[in-house]
Amino acid sequence: MFFKEYFNKRLKEYFTIWDIKLAQIAAMFLLIILIKLIPEIITLNYWVYIVGLIITAIRLFYVLFIKK
Repeated sequence: MFFKEYFNKRLKEYFTIWDIKLAQIAAMFLLIILIKLIPEIITLNYWVYIVGLIITAIRLFYVLFIKK
């Protein structure tokens, strides 16, 4: 639990919305580089992307709409 608590504290103290958005943009550029290096990623069935989207969005929707 130390790892999680440490980074939660650091994020709350030092990160702004701009830092989080820059991290998201950096992740998008990393994905573009991966697609350029491994073009077979694009040929996957679209259901793979839909399942990945749902899996990664579950926590976001839970925190935004369900958690009190």
